[in-house]
Amino acid sequence: MTRMNLMLLLAVMASAIYLVNVQYESRRLFAELNRVDQEARKLEAEYERLQVEKRAQATPARVEKIAREKLQMRGATPAITHYVSDPGRQIENTATSLFRRPDGQREQAREQGRGP
Repeated sequence: MTRMNLMLLLAVMASAIYLVNVQYESRRLFAELNRVDQEARKLEAEYERLQVEKRAQATPARVEKIAREKLQMRGATPAITHYVSDPGRQIENTATSLFRRPDGQREQAREQGRGP
């Protein structure tokens, strides 16, 4: 009987120590969860602030102002615009119609296969 009581006492003590350990671990994890939640809220607020700042920095007026002042850029006008085309990729009808004279006749150089 004494042996049985001693075994039960050891089982109760082991169970109590395990329970204390589990409660300690639970409280530690709960405190860490609260800390992480608080940090997540702080990061969300920072992200929202940065998004607002990004939208403010990317306004067309501000971009144009910086381009003019810091990069010495200017607006594109037809006078300074150069159009580049690849003559090898033009459609036959379009290329031919581009070289017609006002009277409706084609340029002789174009008909003979020579370039303009």
